Amino acid sequence: MQDHLSFYINGQWVRETDRETLDVINPATEQAFAKIAMGTVKDVDVAAKAARAAFPAWSQSTREERLAVLDKIIGGIKARSEELAQAISQEMGAPISFARTAQVGTGIGHFATARAILESYQFEETRGKTQVIKEPVGVCGFITPWNWPLNQVTCKIAPAIATGCTIVIKPSELSPVSAIILTEIIAEAGLPDGVFNLVNGDGPTVGAAISSHPEIDMVSFTGSTRAGREVAKAAADGIKRVCQELGGKSANIILDDAADFGKAVAGGVMGCFGNCGQSCNAPTRMLVPQARMAEAIEIAKATAAKAVPGDTRDENTRIGPVVSKAQFDKIQSLIQAGIDEGATLVAGGVGKPDGLDTGYYVKPTVFANVTNNMVIAREEIFGPVLSIIGYKDEDDAVAIANDTDYGLSGYVSGEPDHARAVARRLRTGMVHINGAGPDFAAPFGGYKQSGNGREWGIEGFHEFLEIKAMMGYNA
Repeated sequence: MQDHLSFYINGQWVRETDRETLDVINPATEQAFAKIAMGTVKDVDVAAKAARAAFPAWSQSTREERLAVLDKIIGGIKARSEELAQAISQEMGAPISFARTAQVGTGIGHFATARAILESYQFEETRGKTQVIKEPVGVCGFITPWNWPLNQVTCKIAPAIATGCTIVIKPSELSPVSAIILTEIIAEAGLPDGVFNLVNGDGPTVGAAISSHPEIDMVSFTGSTRAGREVAKAAADGIKRVCQELGGKSANIILDDAADFGKAVAGGVMGCFGNCGQSCNAPTRMLVPQARMAEAIEIAKATAAKAVPGDTRDENTRIGPVVSKAQFDKIQSLIQAGIDEGATLVAGGVGKPDGLDTGYYVKPTVFANVTNNMVIAREEIFGPVLSIIGYKDEDDAVAIANDTDYGLSGYVSGEPDHARAVARRLRTGMVHINGAGPDFAAPFGGYKQSGNGREWGIEGFHEFLEIKAMMGYNA
């Protein structure tokens, strides 16, 4: 059992002996492997005041000073990458091979991207007699989720450090160990005391305190749309800047002219099952021509049969458990809802996979002949559950894709010009065309109830900057 009973505040590891503790459960074994202390409103107050005290000096730090810190953090993540991968695998159930490549890889990618932007970023611009400058927004409060623990922490921390902001962060209490390791790396990187602060705890206590604290200028939250509403309400009294990356129910439109229809369908199935379906931008609604529904069903069934969950420690495992019993129970109820609504169960279903009685394992599940008004087509399931929906023509496909409360991501496969034209019609913050993967330099975020603001790339950099116009500066 690992004990992580300290918070990192004002450059010190602070251990409060009277704090409640929480066991961190390995979802593959259903056993605790670590213990954390649960922060209080007081802990957030001390951390926020430390960040405020550190802001004047750090906000005036040079580009070279910030680059040096980023370089040390990147080196530290690389040096401790295996330790981070093992922690992520244990805390949220990622198969170890996936934790090493995708999960840890994103952490390095976000810091490298922030470094590259900072190296040449123009913080000042002359407009006649006026000088326009971009300066750090202030003290930033970060509340991050469990599904991509290092990714969601680093895509906020990296640009905040690069722009000269100070930080108070609460990682998910379900996946805190990787954030603690990252904090140890940051503590050795040469930041002044108070620039970076970590307080563990739950959303209703620590998250709410961060959202409402008067010394915090900006809140960046990633999580459910329901929780995002609460964060925005708590931040409203302080007129804080709020950046939110929330839920999704992304459509994957496979056009009739896709060069390889079978490959597109199979890729869509595995894309939905990636990270055990626990990605806000997962392609969970597959739209196929109604006339090719039977063909899509056979391809999806064969693909799902190869998606076998297994031991997260096995290098060959590609699908692990979902993060918790609560998440498992929610997914089971939604799979049952799909059955009850009359969707065609192509693969999977309720219950655990054969031979996996221990662990929060879900059968990779495919429904076909789904209509867009069914619960499984409307709600974010956040598990390996795919809905295949038939469409009559292109206009119908676009209408179905856009008929959702969300607007995070979209996917289109087809003849390139045709796919580009359809992509332009989707009301989403991102679109992946013909299997294109993520891009650290591209903005990440959504429309509608998928949030506001953007992370990743230069747009994510801009979220942490205020703009000042000084008239007469160049007179």
